[in-house]
Amino acid sequence: MSFANGAAAIASGIDDMYRAVLSGDRSRFDAHLHDEVTVWETHVPSGLMSRDELDSFRDERDLAGARPQLDRLEATSKRIDVWGDVGVARYELISHSRSAAARDVLLTRVTDVFRRIGGRWLVVHHHAEACRDDRRAREHVGAGLTSGTDGRDG
Repeated sequence: MSFANGAAAIASGIDDMYRAVLSGDRSRFDAHLHDEVTVWETHVPSGLMSRDELDSFRDERDLAGARPQLDRLEATSKRIDVWGDVGVARYELISHSRSAAARDVLLTRVTDVFRRIGGRWLVVHHHAEACRDDRRAREHVGAGLTSGTDGRDG
C-alpha cells in the first residue's frame, strides 16, 4: 500500500470537505461521508446523530438563516494513521467568521474515522469538540493558516 493511497488521500479528502463548506457545495462535502455516518459535535444540541438527523439539522439551520458565514476554514496539525481499509484522522479545525474579529475565531478538535470502500475513503464517524481556548485559535490566525499532514500507511 502506498502513502498516496492512505494517509495522504485522507488528508486531501479532509481539505476538500472544508473547501466545499466554504464554497457552499453541500453535495461535494457529503460525497466524503458514508451513508451511515455518525456525527457527534459539541455545538449540536442533539448529541450523536445519524446521517438523516444530520441532514435534518442542517436543513433546519439553513432555513432559519443560522448557517455560519465563514471566511476561513482549515484543518491543521493533522495526525493520520491507516490500518488496511481503516483510517483515523485527528486535527484542529480553525474557523474564522466573515466579521474577521479575533473573537470570531474558533478552534475545534476533530477525530474522523474513515473506511476505504470501493477505493474511496469515506467518513464513517465524525467527532468534533469546540475548544474555548481563544488564545490558541488566535495563534493560528496570527501565524497564518497552514496545513500539515503527519501520518503513515501501514
